[in-house]
Amino acid sequence: MALPEILLIDDNTHRSQQVEGILQFLEYRVETVASSEFEAVLREHDGFDAVFVGCGGDKQASLIKTVTESVGDIPVVLLVDAGGPQVVSAIQQMVSKTLEWPTVYPQLIQLLDSLPQPVQSTKKSLPDKGLAGKSKAIQKTRSQIDQVAKSDATVLILGESGTGKEVVAQALHRASSRRDRPFVPVNCGAIPGELLESELFGHEKGAFTGALTSRQGRFEMAEGGTLFLDEIGDMPMPMQVKLLRVLQERTFERVGSNKTIHCDVRIIAATHRHLEQEIAEKRFREDLFYRLNVFPIEVPALRERAEDIPYLISDLVARMEAANRGTVSLLPRAIATLMQHSWPGNVRELSNLIERLAIISPDASVDVGDLPEKFQAYEVPEGVQISLPEQDIHIVRPAEREALAMLTPGGVSAVQLPEQGIDLKEYLTDLENELIRQALEECNGVVAHAAKLLNMRRTTLVEKLRKSDAA
Repeated sequence: MALPEILLIDDNTHRSQQVEGILQFLEYRVETVASSEFEAVLREHDGFDAVFVGCGGDKQASLIKTVTESVGDIPVVLLVDAGGPQVVSAIQQMVSKTLEWPTVYPQLIQLLDSLPQPVQSTKKSLPDKGLAGKSKAIQKTRSQIDQVAKSDATVLILGESGTGKEVVAQALHRASSRRDRPFVPVNCGAIPGELLESELFGHEKGAFTGALTSRQGRFEMAEGGTLFLDEIGDMPMPMQVKLLRVLQERTFERVGSNKTIHCDVRIIAATHRHLEQEIAEKRFREDLFYRLNVFPIEVPALRERAEDIPYLISDLVARMEAANRGTVSLLPRAIATLMQHSWPGNVRELSNLIERLAIISPDASVDVGDLPEKFQAYEVPEGVQISLPEQDIHIVRPAEREALAMLTPGGVSAVQLPEQGIDLKEYLTDLENELIRQALEECNGVVAHAAKLLNMRRTTLVEKLRKSDAA
């Protein structure tokens, strides 16, 4: 998750250096300016999520007033000297928070946590589950999603069970102009044929035995949005006729009613069946197939994109961590073994395995011998190299730990301010590197476990290690 970007306005050089150094150490992006310069900065850059203002004396009230008028709804935090004169109530009412400086860590963290989080770009968020990877097959799928998302064309998603057809449908919905309206899924194979009509179109009170009240159907629930008809190949023939009419006329009636309802929904259908064969065997209507097959998207089976498995593992582990469902670390030999499997259950099977490994081996690095028995027959040559995603490093090798240690020769011992002063930013960086080095030593180089010791996200620790390597 991205942290808020902060504009720091302060004419007190000593205080602004301290505040900027500590905020950057905590991974906030900070731009520091003097009070005479902030308006020019705001004209050039309007993406700040919070403003910190340090000022005092006669200019305090006028500066705060100018700042709050300039930034609109952005939170303004007033920095005041600890032990100094109390801030007048008129100024306190203009700002969102007041923070004494120097401060204590719990108070600072509480304030920072209260700041609104920036809106996340879809490009920076986790990829759609099952669509991670760089293979040509998955790149083609993502390209097709981009091509058709902006239109209202009906889409037919084809692929084996477990490949992530609903994930593709959700990605289409989020990329479309209907993203702010409902996404309503229906599994046509899981609902008995006699109930499917009521499920899709709704019913009136008394329409059939047990219809004690009127009820909306999925078409009405999805009004203005997207209706996802999963396993459309399992829909009974009588219902196929009624669905065809809705696709042609965009109207339907509730069960037990003669009132015509107009609908504005985008239809996305999916099936694991070969519909041409179903048509030949008289189990699927040809005219309905052509209505649905306006823009087909074929989701590749996992065995057809084995090179994506390291990326999928990284994505699945990141999702488990984000949901506080544990974590797991796989050694390159284990990943190479998984890449040889045929995966009949596709991404769903891989997801289940990763979750199982997180339960069985939460505090260990998973090697080939730790995988379930069915993977033991695969042969992986010694010294195998796996190209892991750039954003994810599961293991820090001993040589890398030594390089990290070289960045902090002698380590950082007891805190004592030298007479000549200190470069706080450099000191905090050295302190951070030393603690990271110790955490990695303690965890035998397993990044996920070291991140737990340091109470930070694994991806954050990976980024810090990358910066250390660059240094």
